[in-house]
Amino acid sequence: MSDVTHAVAHLAEHVPGVPVMLLASMAALAVTAGFRTRWTRRHGHAPPTDDTGSRPPSAPAAGSGAGAGSGAGIGAGIGNDTAATTASDGRADDGGEGVDSALWRMRTTVRDAPGSLAALCAALAERRVDILSLQTHPLAEGTVDEFLLRAPGELTATELVEVVSAAGGADTWTERADAHDLVDAPTRVLALAARTAQDAAELPLALRQLLGRCTIRSLPAAAGGRPGGEVPPEGSLEDTVLRLRAPEGGVITVERPYLPFTPAEFARARALVELDARLGPRLPRGRDVLTLAEGSDITVRRADTRDVPAAKAMHERCSARTLGMRYHGPVGDADRYLNHLLSPRFGRTLAAQTASGRIVGLGHLLWDGDETEVALLVEDAWQHRGIGGELLGRLVAMAAETDCASVYAVTQASNTGMVAAMRGLGLPLDYQIEEGTLVITARLDSASRAAARLPQGQRIGRD
Repeated sequence: MSDVTHAVAHLAEHVPGVPVMLLASMAALAVTAGFRTRWTRRHGHAPPTDDTGSRPPSAPAAGSGAGAGSGAGIGAGIGNDTAATTASDGRADDGGEGVDSALWRMRTTVRDAPGSLAALCAALAERRVDILSLQTHPLAEGTVDEFLLRAPGELTATELVEVVSAAGGADTWTERADAHDLVDAPTRVLALAARTAQDAAELPLALRQLLGRCTIRSLPAAAGGRPGGEVPPEGSLEDTVLRLRAPEGGVITVERPYLPFTPAEFARARALVELDARLGPRLPRGRDVLTLAEGSDITVRRADTRDVPAAKAMHERCSARTLGMRYHGPVGDADRYLNHLLSPRFGRTLAAQTASGRIVGLGHLLWDGDETEVALLVEDAWQHRGIGGELLGRLVAMAAETDCASVYAVTQASNTGMVAAMRGLGLPLDYQIEEGTLVITARLDSASRAAARLPQGQRIGRD
């Protein structure tokens, strides 16, 4: 059985209901693939005028005005988003010889000539550097080779670059790797395609895991001086910038100033976006029927922009005080935030609904650069029944699944319900006052998650 056939069978098992031809294109993509800053600003909840605010750690975005917590960014600290090290001190056992070693990712450009790669490999072998994997990215002139290396622990990044340069490598880039990088590229890309097929909210995360540390912006159809119509249907590649047509219109822009994109990376990113566009709006179908502490049953499910009318109806039933606590701005503007907040491009949303189908609570997990924001709104008549705590616990569990290091909530000190919900997580909390606004940050390291109380409600059924 061919690699593509294996991949199609795997996808058919894990992504039911997707047409076979589409599964085949996803499989071909995978098989042919060669691969916090602390919260210092308050955002408005209105949709961003130019970008999502997602920035790599070395270039945090500037503040964007009054209001608290927009969740404007769509990138999260996940996968290869930061220069990761192996467990504990970044070193790994070298296979029993008693000498520490370290994993490195390295990319270098070599001449497209017989013997060029062999000379580089020989130079690495001379320094006892083991090549665990190699991918090639052909260019018009030369070839970009990407390595996963296991090197002696005493070998520094500078020394590694010197070895490569002496062997003919140019424009060499290195960063520490970890165990996640040991997964072969076809398997990793196939997993990203499967996740994207199941959930539209996975596209930004998949792009970050595919391309590493980068800035992702979602631009409306005519924004930022570059209308969507100026980007060709197949997208464009300009050295360190990728531009792709967004499935819902507009443009997805990906920037990686520290490392130019290769045509192969551009093709993989374009294939993921095309997959998302072909599948259309979609959410995981699962929903839980839960019994709250006071005995009422509610259903918790994922929500998206198709739930905007029901969310607006909930706004109309909420008091001005409740809306003011949530949005920290003019209450009359609350409705216009919903398209942004419910968009899978900016995060994930959970809805709590009654047996009649009326939404009485919304919880948002919003990608904000290298941090992740959580936000809650519960209708007045349904407050103090545990709905907020239930939604919050599930949102934090989602954040932990995407390897977020922390989550934060922006609220007012008088919002005792939100403060109690954050405390109820059982996670280590940090409190800060920013211009009269309370910012509560919860750490999501593995030890903290093990001791946490997530989620809180009792499941009594599942659709």
